[in-house]
Amino acid sequence: MPEHLTSPAAPAPSDPAVPAARPAPGGTGPVVGFDLDMTLIDSRPGIGAAYRVLAAETGVPIDVDLVVSRLGPPLETELASWFPADQVPAAAARYREVYPSTAIAPSLALPGAAAALEAVRAHGGRSLVVTAKNEEHARLHLDHLGLRADLVVGSLWAEAKGGALRAQGASVYVGDHIGDVRGARAAGAFSVAVATGGCTPDELRAAGADVVLPDLAAFPSWLGEFTH
Repeated sequence: MPEHLTSPAAPAPSDPAVPAARPAPGGTGPVVGFDLDMTLIDSRPGIGAAYRVLAAETGVPIDVDLVVSRLGPPLETELASWFPADQVPAAAARYREVYPSTAIAPSLALPGAAAALEAVRAHGGRSLVVTAKNEEHARLHLDHLGLRADLVVGSLWAEAKGGALRAQGASVYVGDHIGDVRGARAAGAFSVAVATGGCTPDELRAAGADVVLPDLAAFPSWLGEFTH
């Protein structure tokens, strides 16, 4: 493993000690939240396809490669880089209309996604997906890929994710973006970052991630340490 990535089995020496896991309500294991895009799924092919349809229909030139390199913030935030402010709502509505038919099939599960969700269940816990993507589209992705979470909450970004996580008693939030780190902090949850998105491990640590893993394949081992 590259030296700049934290070992999945234990926090780096500079990281705080792993706290005891909060049990799941009505269960014996932890409640673990996961981001969706670039944490559980590689949605770049699908999102790119939806943006290409939008660009073709509107005649607005959109650098799709740039768009998919910085996934994380809400759709309207990205659209504001390409459309005048008064056109963003209509562009967002059209993007969401074409999304199911263009973006679901090309998107893939990231390595370790299914095993990470299964690891939470194996420890008697509950898994949540808390994402900036709207709930309907998030569920379409999960269903298409056979990924099962106990709860899906959409349309939340950065600190706003904290309320949903706290309401469910989440002790861990896993994400690939500094906004996910901020969401975990807002919830008082342990921030597990995965270096599978557009943020570097150093950026994730600087934002306050408690541990940085190379990808979700390292998560079950880490969770085993966290729950004991």
